[in-house]
Amino acid sequence: MSPARTAPWLRVAPAVFLLAWGGNHFTPLLHLYEELGHYSPWQANLLLGLYVVGLIPGLLVAAALSDRHGRRPVLLAGLAAGAVGSILLGAGLHSMVLLCAGRALAGIGVGVAMSVGASWIKELSAPPHDRLAAEGAGSRRPSLTLTLGFALGAAVTGSLAQWGPAPAVVPYVVHLVLVAAAVLPVLSAPETVGHRARPSGPWWQDLRVPSIGHRRFTRIVLPAAPWVFAAAGVAYAIMPAVVAPGLDGWATLYATVLTVLTLGCGAAVQRFVAWLDRRTRGRALSLGMVLMVLGMVLAVAAGLLRSPAFALAVAVALGVAYGITVVAGLAHVQAIATPQDLAGLTGVFYALAYSGFLLPTLLAALLPVSPYPASLAVVALVCVVCLAAVSAGLWRLRRQSAAATPRAPGPRSSGPRRAGSPPGARRRRAPGR
Repeated sequence: MSPARTAPWLRVAPAVFLLAWGGNHFTPLLHLYEELGHYSPWQANLLLGLYVVGLIPGLLVAAALSDRHGRRPVLLAGLAAGAVGSILLGAGLHSMVLLCAGRALAGIGVGVAMSVGASWIKELSAPPHDRLAAEGAGSRRPSLTLTLGFALGAAVTGSLAQWGPAPAVVPYVVHLVLVAAAVLPVLSAPETVGHRARPSGPWWQDLRVPSIGHRRFTRIVLPAAPWVFAAAGVAYAIMPAVVAPGLDGWATLYATVLTVLTLGCGAAVQRFVAWLDRRTRGRALSLGMVLMVLGMVLAVAAGLLRSPAFALAVAVALGVAYGITVVAGLAHVQAIATPQDLAGLTGVFYALAYSGFLLPTLLAALLPVSPYPASLAVVALVCVVCLAAVSAGLWRLRRQSAAATPRAPGPRSSGPRRAGSPPGARRRRAPGR
Protein backbone atom coordinates (compact mmCIF):
# COMPACT_ATOMS: atom_id res chain seq x y z
CA MET A 1 0.00 0.00 0.00
CA SER A 2 1.38 3.42 -0.98
CA PRO A 3 1.95 6.01 1.75
CA ALA A 4 -0.77 8.23 0.24
CA ARG A 5 -3.37 5.49 0.80
CA THR A 6 -2.17 4.50 4.25
CA ALA A 7 -4.10 5.84 7.23
CA PRO A 8 -2.08 8.73 8.69
CA TRP A 9 -1.63 7.12 12.12
CA LEU A 10 -0.30 3.94 10.48
CA ARG A 11 2.59 5.92 9.01
CA VAL A 12 3.78 6.81 12.51
CA ALA A 13 2.99 3.46 14.13
CA PRO A 14 5.98 1.51 12.64
CA ALA A 15 8.48 3.94 14.18
CA VAL A 16 6.75 3.80 17.57
CA PHE A 17 6.55 0.00 17.30
CA LEU A 18 10.28 -0.35 16.55
CA LEU A 19 11.37 2.06 19.27
CA ALA A 20 9.41 -0.06 21.75
CA TRP A 21 11.04 -3.13 20.19
CA GLY A 22 14.48 -1.61 20.83
CA GLY A 23 13.59 -0.87 24.43
CA ASN A 24 12.51 -4.39 25.33
CA HIS A 25 14.46 -6.82 23.17
CA PHE A 26 17.18 -6.77 25.82
CA THR A 27 14.82 -8.36 28.38
CA PRO A 28 14.97 -12.04 27.35
CA LEU A 29 18.76 -11.80 27.13
CA LEU A 30 19.30 -11.20 30.85
CA HIS A 31 20.27 -14.82 31.51
CA LEU A 32 22.48 -14.81 28.41
CA TYR A 33 24.43 -11.79 29.68
CA GLU A 34 24.86 -13.48 33.04
CA GLU A 35 26.29 -16.58 31.32
CA LEU A 36 28.29 -15.16 28.40
CA GLY A 37 29.20 -11.78 29.87
CA HIS A 38 29.64 -13.06 33.44
CA TYR A 39 27.47 -10.32 34.93
CA SER A 40 25.88 -10.78 38.34
CA PRO A 41 22.04 -10.83 38.67
CA TRP A 42 21.93 -7.30 40.07
CA GLN A 43 24.09 -6.01 37.21
CA ALA A 44 21.85 -7.65 34.61
CA ASN A 45 18.74 -6.24 36.25
CA LEU A 46 20.45 -2.85 36.51
CA LEU A 47 20.94 -2.89 32.73
CA LEU A 48 17.25 -3.78 32.36
CA GLY A 49 16.18 -0.75 34.37
CA LEU A 50 18.99 1.59 33.36
CA TYR A 51 17.28 2.85 30.27
CA VAL A 52 14.95 4.77 32.58
CA VAL A 53 17.92 7.18 32.74
CA GLY A 54 17.44 7.86 29.04
CA LEU A 55 13.70 7.36 29.12
CA ILE A 56 12.84 10.28 31.40
CA PRO A 57 14.59 12.99 29.30
CA GLY A 58 13.26 11.23 26.22
CA LEU A 59 9.76 11.60 27.61
CA LEU A 60 9.93 15.12 29.00
CA VAL A 61 12.46 17.01 26.88
CA ALA A 62 11.31 15.39 23.64
CA ALA A 63 7.70 16.31 24.40
CA ALA A 64 8.64 19.97 24.91
CA LEU A 65 10.77 20.03 21.76
CA SER A 66 8.01 18.43 19.69
CA ASP A 67 5.52 21.07 20.83
CA ARG A 68 7.96 23.68 19.53
CA HIS A 69 9.47 22.08 16.42
CA GLY A 70 6.83 19.55 15.45
CA ARG A 71 6.37 15.82 15.96
CA ARG A 72 8.28 14.58 12.90
CA PRO A 73 11.85 15.86 13.56
CA VAL A 74 11.77 14.73 17.19
CA LEU A 75 10.49 11.26 16.32
CA LEU A 76 13.21 10.93 13.68
CA ALA A 77 15.79 11.89 16.31
CA GLY A 78 14.34 9.18 18.54
CA LEU A 79 14.78 6.63 15.76
CA ALA A 80 18.42 7.69 15.43
CA ALA A 81 18.97 7.28 19.20
CA GLY A 82 17.39 3.82 19.13
CA ALA A 83 19.57 2.77 16.20
CA VAL A 84 22.81 3.92 17.87
CA GLY A 85 21.69 2.19 21.07
CA SER A 86 21.37 -1.12 19.22
CA ILE A 87 24.82 -0.65 17.70
CA LEU A 88 26.39 -0.16 21.14
CA LEU A 89 24.49 -3.09 22.63
CA GLY A 90 25.54 -5.35 19.78
CA ALA A 91 29.20 -4.39 20.30
CA GLY A 92 29.19 -4.36 24.09
CA LEU A 93 28.81 -7.92 25.36
CA HIS A 94 31.94 -7.65 27.51
CA SER A 95 31.81 -3.92 28.21
CA MET A 96 29.52 -2.65 30.95
CA VAL A 97 30.14 0.92 29.76
CA LEU A 98 28.93 0.23 26.22
CA LEU A 99 25.94 -1.73 27.51
CA CYS A 100 24.97 1.10 29.86
CA ALA A 101 25.28 3.68 27.09
CA GLY A 102 23.30 1.49 24.69
CA ARG A 103 20.52 0.96 27.21
CA ALA A 104 20.36 4.70 27.95
CA LEU A 105 20.03 5.51 24.23
CA ALA A 106 17.39 2.82 23.85
CA GLY A 107 15.58 4.53 26.71
CA ILE A 108 15.70 7.86 24.91
CA GLY A 109 14.13 6.19 21.89
CA VAL A 110 11.37 4.63 23.96
CA GLY A 111 10.75 7.96 25.70
CA VAL A 112 10.34 9.70 22.35
CA ALA A 113 7.97 6.96 21.21
CA MET A 114 5.86 7.17 24.36
CA SER A 115 5.52 10.94 24.49
CA VAL A 116 5.90 12.26 20.95
CA GLY A 117 4.88 9.13 19.05
CA ALA A 118 1.88 8.41 21.28
CA SER A 119 0.71 12.02 21.07
CA TRP A 120 1.13 12.06 17.29
CA ILE A 121 -0.87 8.84 16.89
CA LYS A 122 -3.55 10.23 19.19
CA GLU A 123 -3.78 13.43 17.14
CA LEU A 124 -3.92 11.44 13.88
CA SER A 125 -6.74 9.30 15.31
CA ALA A 126 -9.20 12.20 15.33
CA PRO A 127 -10.77 14.51 12.72
CA PRO A 128 -9.68 15.81 10.29
CA HIS A 129 -7.10 13.02 9.91
CA ASP A 130 -9.41 10.14 10.86
CA ARG A 131 -13.15 10.72 10.84
CA LEU A 132 -14.01 7.05 11.35
CA ALA A 133 -11.95 6.35 14.48
CA ALA A 134 -13.84 4.40 17.13
CA GLU A 135 -14.32 5.61 20.67
CA GLY A 136 -11.11 5.39 22.67
CA ALA A 137 -8.91 4.98 19.57
CA GLY A 138 -6.72 7.91 20.65
CA SER A 139 -5.61 6.10 23.80
CA ARG A 140 -5.88 2.51 22.54
CA ARG A 141 -3.87 2.81 19.32
CA PRO A 142 -0.63 4.22 20.81
CA SER A 143 -0.67 1.92 23.82
CA LEU A 144 -1.39 -1.11 21.64
CA THR A 145 1.39 -0.15 19.21
CA LEU A 146 3.85 0.17 22.07
CA THR A 147 2.74 -3.08 23.69
CA LEU A 148 3.07 -5.03 20.43
CA GLY A 149 6.53 -3.56 19.93
CA PHE A 150 7.60 -4.62 23.40
CA ALA A 151 6.18 -8.12 22.92
CA LEU A 152 7.29 -8.92 19.37
CA GLY A 153 10.73 -7.39 19.90
CA ALA A 154 11.28 -9.72 22.84
CA ALA A 155 9.87 -12.68 20.91
CA VAL A 156 12.13 -12.22 17.89
CA THR A 157 15.23 -11.47 19.96
CA GLY A 158 14.64 -14.37 22.33
CA SER A 159 14.14 -16.79 19.43
CA LEU A 160 17.27 -15.59 17.66
CA ALA A 161 19.26 -15.83 20.88
CA GLN A 162 18.04 -19.34 21.62
CA TRP A 163 18.54 -20.87 18.16
CA GLY A 164 20.43 -18.37 15.98
CA PRO A 165 24.14 -17.58 15.58
CA ALA A 166 25.91 -14.83 17.54
CA PRO A 167 23.03 -14.39 20.03
CA ALA A 168 24.45 -11.16 21.47
CA VAL A 169 24.83 -9.52 18.03
CA VAL A 170 22.30 -10.73 15.44
CA PRO A 171 19.15 -9.49 17.25
CA TYR A 172 20.49 -5.95 17.22
CA VAL A 173 21.36 -6.12 13.53
CA VAL A 174 17.78 -7.16 12.74
CA HIS A 175 16.49 -4.20 14.72
CA LEU A 176 18.75 -1.77 12.86
CA VAL A 177 17.48 -2.92 9.47
CA LEU A 178 13.86 -2.52 10.54
CA VAL A 179 14.47 0.94 12.02
CA ALA A 180 15.90 2.11 8.70
CA ALA A 181 12.75 0.90 6.94
CA ALA A 182 10.51 2.89 9.33
CA VAL A 183 11.98 6.27 8.39
CA LEU A 184 10.14 6.70 5.07
CA PRO A 185 6.58 6.36 6.45
CA VAL A 186 7.36 8.96 9.12
CA LEU A 187 8.46 11.42 6.42
CA SER A 188 5.05 11.10 4.73
CA ALA A 189 2.92 11.45 7.89
CA PRO A 190 0.97 14.72 8.36
CA GLU A 191 2.46 17.12 10.89
CA THR A 192 -0.06 17.98 13.61
CA VAL A 193 1.72 20.88 15.32
CA GLY A 194 0.84 24.03 13.38
CA HIS A 195 3.12 27.06 13.25
CA ARG A 196 0.61 29.21 15.10
CA ALA A 197 0.31 26.70 17.93
CA ARG A 198 4.03 26.50 18.53
CA PRO A 199 5.22 28.28 21.69
CA SER A 200 7.73 31.10 21.80
CA GLY A 201 10.44 31.90 24.33
CA PRO A 202 13.15 29.61 25.77
CA TRP A 203 12.47 25.95 25.08
CA TRP A 204 12.98 24.89 28.69
CA GLN A 205 9.89 26.83 29.66
CA ASP A 206 7.96 24.20 27.74
CA LEU A 207 9.00 21.59 30.31
CA ARG A 208 6.37 23.02 32.61
CA VAL A 209 3.23 20.90 32.54
CA PRO A 210 0.44 22.82 34.31
CA SER A 211 -1.94 19.86 34.27
CA ILE A 212 0.40 17.81 36.46
CA GLY A 213 -1.10 19.46 39.52
CA HIS A 214 -4.66 18.48 38.58
CA ARG A 215 -6.31 16.53 41.39
CA ARG A 216 -7.41 13.84 38.97
CA PHE A 217 -3.77 13.27 38.10
CA THR A 218 -2.33 13.37 41.62
CA ARG A 219 -5.09 11.34 43.26
CA ILE A 220 -5.91 8.78 40.56
CA VAL A 221 -3.17 8.53 37.93
CA LEU A 222 -0.14 9.01 40.19
CA PRO A 223 -0.79 6.05 42.55
CA ALA A 224 -1.43 3.69 39.62
CA ALA A 225 1.18 4.69 37.04
CA PRO A 226 4.31 3.05 38.54
CA TRP A 227 2.56 -0.33 38.63
CA VAL A 228 2.21 -0.41 34.83
CA PHE A 229 5.78 -1.54 34.28
CA ALA A 230 6.35 -2.84 37.79
CA ALA A 231 3.91 -5.57 36.74
CA ALA A 232 5.85 -6.25 33.56
CA GLY A 233 9.18 -6.28 35.41
CA VAL A 234 7.97 -8.76 38.01
CA ALA A 235 6.41 -11.00 35.36
CA TYR A 236 9.33 -11.35 32.97
CA ALA A 237 12.41 -10.29 34.95
CA ILE A 238 11.77 -11.68 38.42
CA MET A 239 9.79 -14.83 37.59
CA PRO A 240 12.48 -16.39 35.30
CA ALA A 241 15.05 -15.88 38.07
CA VAL A 242 12.71 -17.40 40.66
CA VAL A 243 12.12 -20.61 38.67
CA ALA A 244 15.55 -20.79 36.98
CA PRO A 245 16.68 -24.01 38.78
CA GLY A 246 13.99 -26.00 36.97
CA LEU A 247 14.61 -24.72 33.44
CA ASP A 248 17.58 -26.95 32.45
CA GLY A 249 19.24 -24.71 29.85
CA TRP A 250 16.03 -23.20 28.50
CA ALA A 251 16.22 -20.00 30.54
CA THR A 252 16.41 -17.67 27.52
CA LEU A 253 13.46 -19.29 25.77
CA TYR A 254 11.42 -19.38 28.98
CA ALA A 255 12.11 -15.69 29.64
CA THR A 256 11.00 -14.98 26.07
CA VAL A 257 7.76 -16.91 26.58
CA LEU A 258 7.01 -15.03 29.79
CA THR A 259 7.71 -11.69 28.12
CA VAL A 260 5.50 -12.43 25.12
CA LEU A 261 2.76 -13.91 27.30
CA THR A 262 2.72 -10.91 29.63
CA LEU A 263 2.69 -8.31 26.88
CA GLY A 264 0.44 -10.40 24.64
CA CYS A 265 -2.22 -10.57 27.36
CA GLY A 266 -1.77 -6.85 27.89
CA ALA A 267 -2.25 -6.16 24.19
CA ALA A 268 -5.29 -8.45 23.92
CA VAL A 269 -7.18 -6.75 26.72
CA GLN A 270 -6.52 -3.18 25.63
CA ARG A 271 -9.23 -3.10 22.99
CA PHE A 272 -11.81 -3.87 25.70
CA VAL A 273 -10.74 -1.23 28.24
CA ALA A 274 -13.19 1.43 27.02
CA TRP A 275 -16.01 -1.13 27.25
CA LEU A 276 -14.86 -2.19 30.72
CA ASP A 277 -14.78 1.44 31.81
CA ARG A 278 -18.38 1.90 30.71
CA ARG A 279 -19.55 -1.30 32.37
CA THR A 280 -17.79 -0.44 35.64
CA ARG A 281 -19.00 3.19 35.53
CA GLY A 282 -15.55 4.67 35.13
CA ARG A 283 -13.70 2.22 37.38
CA ALA A 284 -11.48 0.45 34.82
CA LEU A 285 -8.35 1.77 36.53
CA SER A 286 -9.49 0.28 39.84
CA LEU A 287 -10.14 -3.02 38.09
CA GLY A 288 -6.61 -2.96 36.70
CA MET A 289 -5.20 -2.35 40.17
CA VAL A 290 -7.28 -5.21 41.64
CA LEU A 291 -5.74 -7.55 39.07
CA MET A 292 -2.34 -6.04 39.88
CA VAL A 293 -2.74 -7.04 43.53
CA LEU A 294 -3.87 -10.52 42.47
CA GLY A 295 -0.83 -10.89 40.22
CA MET A 296 1.56 -9.83 42.98
CA VAL A 297 0.00 -12.33 45.38
CA LEU A 298 0.38 -15.05 42.77
CA ALA A 299 4.02 -13.97 42.33
CA VAL A 300 4.59 -14.57 46.05
CA ALA A 301 3.12 -18.07 45.67
CA ALA A 302 5.28 -18.72 42.59
CA GLY A 303 8.34 -17.69 44.56
CA LEU A 304 7.49 -20.22 47.25
CA LEU A 305 6.62 -23.04 44.82
CA ARG A 306 9.41 -22.31 42.27
CA SER A 307 7.16 -23.78 39.60
CA PRO A 308 7.70 -22.67 35.95
CA ALA A 309 4.06 -23.59 35.17
CA PHE A 310 2.72 -21.46 38.02
CA ALA A 311 4.83 -18.52 36.90
CA LEU A 312 2.90 -18.57 33.62
CA ALA A 313 -0.28 -17.77 35.59
CA VAL A 314 1.55 -14.81 37.13
CA ALA A 315 2.42 -13.55 33.65
CA VAL A 316 -1.22 -13.78 32.53
CA ALA A 317 -2.59 -11.95 35.60
CA LEU A 318 0.03 -9.20 35.54
CA GLY A 319 -0.21 -8.90 31.75
CA VAL A 320 -3.96 -8.26 31.88
CA ALA A 321 -3.45 -5.84 34.78
CA TYR A 322 -0.76 -4.03 32.78
CA GLY A 323 -2.98 -3.72 29.70
CA ILE A 324 -5.97 -2.32 31.60
CA THR A 325 -3.94 0.05 33.75
CA VAL A 326 -1.90 1.60 30.93
CA VAL A 327 -4.95 2.35 28.73
CA ALA A 328 -7.17 3.52 31.58
CA GLY A 329 -4.40 5.70 32.97
CA LEU A 330 -3.69 7.20 29.55
CA ALA A 331 -7.40 7.93 29.08
CA HIS A 332 -7.41 9.92 32.34
CA VAL A 333 -4.31 11.80 31.17
CA GLN A 334 -5.94 12.70 27.85
CA ALA A 335 -9.07 13.86 29.67
CA ILE A 336 -7.01 16.21 31.84
CA ALA A 337 -4.49 17.56 29.33
CA THR A 338 -4.92 20.62 27.17
CA PRO A 339 -3.74 20.60 23.53
CA GLN A 340 -0.69 22.60 24.64
CA ASP A 341 0.53 20.08 27.24
CA LEU A 342 -0.81 16.78 25.91
CA ALA A 343 2.65 15.53 24.97
CA GLY A 344 4.13 16.81 28.23
CA LEU A 345 1.55 15.16 30.49
CA THR A 346 1.74 11.96 28.45
CA GLY A 347 5.50 12.03 29.02
CA VAL A 348 5.06 12.50 32.77
CA PHE A 349 2.61 9.58 32.87
CA TYR A 350 4.99 7.25 31.09
CA ALA A 351 7.96 8.45 33.17
CA LEU A 352 6.04 7.47 36.30
CA ALA A 353 4.99 4.20 34.66
CA TYR A 354 8.56 3.32 33.75
CA SER A 355 9.85 4.04 37.23
CA GLY A 356 8.31 0.67 38.06
CA PHE A 357 10.93 -1.00 35.88
CA LEU A 358 13.47 -0.27 38.62
CA LEU A 359 11.62 -2.66 40.92
CA PRO A 360 13.44 -5.82 39.67
CA THR A 361 16.80 -4.12 40.29
CA LEU A 362 15.77 -3.25 43.84
CA LEU A 363 14.50 -6.75 44.57
CA ALA A 364 17.66 -8.33 43.13
CA ALA A 365 19.84 -6.04 45.25
CA LEU A 366 17.90 -7.10 48.36
CA LEU A 367 18.44 -10.83 47.74
CA PRO A 368 21.26 -11.16 50.31
CA VAL A 369 18.89 -10.04 53.07
CA SER A 370 15.43 -10.77 51.66
CA PRO A 371 14.48 -13.62 49.30
CA TYR A 372 12.07 -12.93 46.48
CA PRO A 373 8.90 -14.28 48.23
CA ALA A 374 9.39 -11.96 51.22
CA SER A 375 10.13 -8.92 49.07
CA LEU A 376 7.20 -9.64 46.78
CA ALA A 377 4.90 -9.90 49.79
CA VAL A 378 5.87 -6.35 50.77
CA VAL A 379 5.33 -5.24 47.16
CA ALA A 380 1.82 -6.76 47.23
CA LEU A 381 0.98 -4.83 50.40
CA VAL A 382 2.15 -1.55 48.86
CA CYS A 383 0.03 -2.36 45.81
CA VAL A 384 -3.03 -2.75 48.06
CA VAL A 385 -2.40 0.73 49.50
CA CYS A 386 -2.20 2.20 45.98
CA LEU A 387 -5.40 0.38 45.00
CA ALA A 388 -7.17 2.01 47.95
CA ALA A 389 -5.86 5.45 46.90
CA VAL A 390 -7.00 5.01 43.29
CA SER A 391 -10.44 3.75 44.33
CA ALA A 392 -10.90 6.67 46.71
CA GLY A 393 -9.88 9.12 43.99
CA LEU A 394 -12.32 7.64 41.49
CA TRP A 395 -15.10 7.72 44.10
CA ARG A 396 -14.47 11.44 44.71
CA LEU A 397 -14.40 12.08 40.97
CA ARG A 398 -17.80 10.41 40.55
CA ARG A 399 -19.25 12.46 43.40
CA GLN A 400 -17.94 15.68 41.90
CA SER A 401 -19.30 14.75 38.46
CA ALA A 402 -22.70 13.93 39.94
CA ALA A 403 -22.79 17.21 41.87
CA ALA A 404 -21.81 19.22 38.79
CA THR A 405 -24.51 17.62 36.60
CA PRO A 406 -27.69 19.73 36.74
CA ARG A 407 -30.83 17.82 37.52
CA ALA A 408 -33.71 18.04 35.10
CA PRO A 409 -36.40 20.28 36.65
CA GLY A 410 -39.70 18.66 37.37
CA PRO A 411 -43.13 19.77 38.56
CA ARG A 412 -43.45 20.25 42.30
CA SER A 413 -47.14 19.46 42.39
CA SER A 414 -48.86 16.37 41.27
CA GLY A 415 -51.55 18.25 39.41
CA PRO A 416 -51.49 19.01 35.70
CA ARG A 417 -49.49 21.97 34.47
CA ARG A 418 -51.14 24.60 32.35
CA ALA A 419 -49.98 24.93 28.79
CA GLY A 420 -47.33 27.57 28.36
CA SER A 421 -46.27 27.60 32.02
CA PRO A 422 -42.58 26.75 32.71
CA PRO A 423 -41.68 23.34 34.09
CA GLY A 424 -41.98 23.25 37.86
CA ALA A 425 -44.18 26.36 38.00
CA ARG A 426 -46.88 26.26 40.69
CA ARG A 427 -50.47 26.60 39.72
CA ARG A 428 -52.13 29.72 41.14
CA ARG A 429 -55.12 29.04 43.31
CA ALA A 430 -58.37 30.39 42.01
CA PRO A 431 -59.98 33.01 44.24
CA GLY A 432 -62.06 31.49 46.94
CA ARG A 433 -60.27 28.17 46.93
